[in-house]
Formats: sequence, C-alpha cells, structure tokens
Amino acid sequence: MKKGIHPKYVECHVTCGCGNTFVTRATVEELRVEICGACHPFYTGKQKFVDTAGRVEKFRRRYAKAGQKDSSSN
Repeated sequence: MKKGIHPKYVECHVTCGCGNTFVTRATVEELRVEICGACHPFYTGKQKFVDTAGRVEKFRRRYAKAGQKDSSSN
C-alpha cells in the first residue's frame, strides 16, 4: 500500500442512545449511534416503539379525520 494516503485506523468508543457503550476500531475516535445490538428489536426480540416529535399521534389524527369523511359520504 502507498504510504500517507490512508486514514489512521484508531480505537473508537461507540455510545448508543440506550446508554450502551463499547470499543471497536474505526477511522474516528468517537461515534454516537441511535440504536445498537443491545437495544435493536431484531436482536432482543422486544418491540421498542419510539414516537419522534409526535409523528404517530399526528398520523392518527390525520387518518381519523379521513375516516370520518368517508363514513359521512355513505
């Protein structure tokens, strides 16, 4: 390999949103992730439902109104 063109491969501290931390190697020294193997539903078998900024409630309100319009036209 050519010298001086590749990034340094250093020890990396990874911090998950669930609080889990672990060490790996990467080209950066620190990573912050939203989801990891300790909290991912595929690996844990638990469904974790996260409502970001009320999006689910907003969706339900919008489609509740749409359902009322359809039933009133019959």
